[in-house]
Amino acid sequence: MVVLDTHVLIHDALAPARLSRRAKRLLNTESLACSDISLWEIGMLVSKGRVTVETQVESFLEDIIRARNLRVLEISPRIAALAQSTEFSHADPADRIIAATAIAHRARLLSADARLKRLASIEVVW
Repeated sequence: MVVLDTHVLIHDALAPARLSRRAKRLLNTESLACSDISLWEIGMLVSKGRVTVETQVESFLEDIIRARNLRVLEISPRIAALAQSTEFSHADPADRIIAATAIAHRARLLSADARLKRLASIEVVW
């Protein structure tokens, strides 16, 4: 399983040319998941005008999930605890939860975020 970072979900839906060749391959060949916080994060980006969609945000999110048959992973007590680890120097709470989700599910993380790539406990691919 591959956990997708929020920016991957957005690029896949709105700007697939921004995805790496490897990212495109993984999106088409692997079992895919995302943290539920990514759905909230996308909603916030839309509400702030940083991401523009042609439909209501709920429909956009449902389309993203359906298009890739995404498994949406809930924040569990284990994920919440892992996200507080001192290993995470990342200040963004959403990124901490996304990384912790990949760790908890023993999955790779698809992300271009250089700070996440420095984590020793997960394989971050781009």
